[in-house]
Amino acid sequence: MPERLLTLPESSASSLSIRAKALVFHDPASLQLLRDVERIARSEATVLVTGETGTGKELIARHIHAVSGRTGPFVAVNCGAFSETLIDAELFGHESGAFTGASHARAGWFEAANGGTLFLDEIGDLPLGLQVKLLRVLQERQVVRLGSRRGIPLDVRLVAATNIDLARAVEAQHFRADLYYRLSVASVRLPPLRERPADILPLVRHFISVYRSRLHLEDVSVSEAAQEALTQYSWPGNIRELENVIHYALIVCRDQTIEPHDIRLLPLTNRPAQAADASVLRVGGLGSGGTANAHDRHAPSAFVPAAGAAVGAGASVASAAGVFEPSAGLALLQSACQALLDAGWPDLFDTVESTLVHTAFAHAGSNQVRAARLLGITRNMMRTQLKRHGLLQGDDLQADAAEANASSASIA
Repeated sequence: MPERLLTLPESSASSLSIRAKALVFHDPASLQLLRDVERIARSEATVLVTGETGTGKELIARHIHAVSGRTGPFVAVNCGAFSETLIDAELFGHESGAFTGASHARAGWFEAANGGTLFLDEIGDLPLGLQVKLLRVLQERQVVRLGSRRGIPLDVRLVAATNIDLARAVEAQHFRADLYYRLSVASVRLPPLRERPADILPLVRHFISVYRSRLHLEDVSVSEAAQEALTQYSWPGNIRELENVIHYALIVCRDQTIEPHDIRLLPLTNRPAQAADASVLRVGGLGSGGTANAHDRHAPSAFVPAAGAAVGAGASVASAAGVFEPSAGLALLQSACQALLDAGWPDLFDTVESTLVHTAFAHAGSNQVRAARLLGITRNMMRTQLKRHGLLQGDDLQADAAEANASSASIA
């Protein structure tokens, strides 16, 4: 069976975050996907690439650029890497004096990609105000720098990517419907690794060849038992997780053979989130099997209304069944809200919102991106909620600001 391999360049100044570094097309469904991608690439259509983290969305974007025949540069920008105050100037550029600290004019990423392809990763993290500006750029094919009124003509092919369901984000009014339709002229869904098992072992062979030379090893084989363990695992972290697992296995294996005990698998959940019923609204981490540690500094203050005993009992029964049903969780949530309304709970909206944000943040291990994904909102929106409900204070706020400054400095 024919096999195709896509890899990231060894050094890329335009890549702002770690991504899957290799993508193998060996599975028949993967080969068909690649053929579809290459047909799309030869057009000028804007492309929206969707898929879980670590599935290789940037690799697909780079391949679209390579096949398109465009002679300009490929520029990759992670929309979640900048604060709301920075991303406007970073994307669209600014004139001297446009804001405090703007001592000279500077072109944005759109201008940097002129004649080529601009890849906007995590497009779902783009603030609503900037979504309007992006839509205007796509419609008028020109960009206006911050602090200027003069439009600069552009010839840029836009490829956007996201790991969230933008259609759901539109329904929740977190993403503009007109921009969604403009971006998804040509949509590419990159399936997770668990849906293309025939690609797993070819990827294993590729990563062995990459790391074997770095570790100065002779030929390394994978035992049949290890191959079975690799192909049966669900790979929630997708290609990036597989790469890390093989790297570790090469370090610890003996006699030039990778055995099952050399494969360190650390699943974050018992089942992929995507396996849940897509028609049922998922509310934070409710019923997902994970609970916050009692000592977690982000855990919210408990509140239990007088009528809440029945709700708690129902939750215990649901847990005892061994399988959590999302519909049962929603029924419990509705019962709890009804009990609070009957009790006349003060500031109910803020209390429920704060509890949801606290619970999701604790469930995600205090990881902003993961918590945002759980709630179906963007990282910038999540950061705003965390600040509002007192979860980013002191050192956390300083670290947040330092992250934004570091991201800005890295592309200056």
